[in-house]
Amino acid sequence: MNRRIFHTLSALLLISSLCLSGCQNKNSQRKPASPAMTENTRPTPKAPVCHADSAYRFAAEQVAFGPRIPNSEAQRQCARYLHEKLSSYGADVQTQKFQARRWDGQMLDGYNIIASFNPDKTQRILLCAHWDSRPYADHDPDPQARRDAIDGANDGASGTAVLLEVARVMRQALPEVGVDIILFDLEDSGKPEWEANQYGDEFTWALGSQYWANNPHIPGYNALYGILLDMVGTPRPCFAMEATSMYYAPDIMAKVWNTAAKLGYSHAFQSREAGAIIDDHLFINDILGIPTIDIIHYEMQSGSGFFPHWHTKQDNMDNISAETLKMVGDVVLAVVYGE
Repeated sequence: MNRRIFHTLSALLLISSLCLSGCQNKNSQRKPASPAMTENTRPTPKAPVCHADSAYRFAAEQVAFGPRIPNSEAQRQCARYLHEKLSSYGADVQTQKFQARRWDGQMLDGYNIIASFNPDKTQRILLCAHWDSRPYADHDPDPQARRDAIDGANDGASGTAVLLEVARVMRQALPEVGVDIILFDLEDSGKPEWEANQYGDEFTWALGSQYWANNPHIPGYNALYGILLDMVGTPRPCFAMEATSMYYAPDIMAKVWNTAAKLGYSHAFQSREAGAIIDDHLFINDILGIPTIDIIHYEMQSGSGFFPHWHTKQDNMDNISAETLKMVGDVVLAVVYGE
């Protein structure tokens, strides 16, 4: 994901206006940031749970293709794998093929994988992640490795692995609402730090979500809310209340965090605020007006604000926790089946 963290709401609003001027929000007026977390006294409905080993295997199977970078055979093979895997779980699946311009003008082929459960339901929940990996290890401690592509086990494969496990579980007993799982491509191909952006202020990250938000798979698509998963596989996770999510969707943040607390996961889903991040959820919120939050690991002591191996060659399966994947999947399932 794009690794910019802004520590004030005013910075978020400035970035939003620069990136998305002219876009229309079709839902109700945005809610103010930083609501107090309220305890929901309604008991959490019994929901199915994720299997840690299964979620871990889904991450490993993606990484086994090699770096899932644009215009590569690994990208094409993994796109087919994701389509076929979701189809095998009974979803209506389509691959949205598109092209987008990279920071240097090169045209990239992209594949957004879209899976719908209960397609006839009008009330829908959007679950999403990105599945591509970073073409540059531009934060690797070894300068000689910084032009190498990375495995992206956490930054990309982890969120997708959780949603594959969610799909596998939903096959056994569908929830009451419709669920759309969207796996975005070309999220992590933004400009490396050593290059100049040839297109001025044009935002060079999250190309797949920008394309889908402007070209949804169903004209007029809407959902009750959305949940984005990014970098959700690290051991000892810390999921803070990210400020972009709090600005656009504080009620959804409260719903998810309260659910996590009821499941005993408050040590990971912490009730503290974090800086604003430009990630796929920003474009879903601002272009489509679907209130969407980002569940993302936040680690200020690392320097970058993210996990220690972010955008390095060490973002591999050695640094993925099956138990963290299960935890996130359990929360998502409990929220979905609680509707």
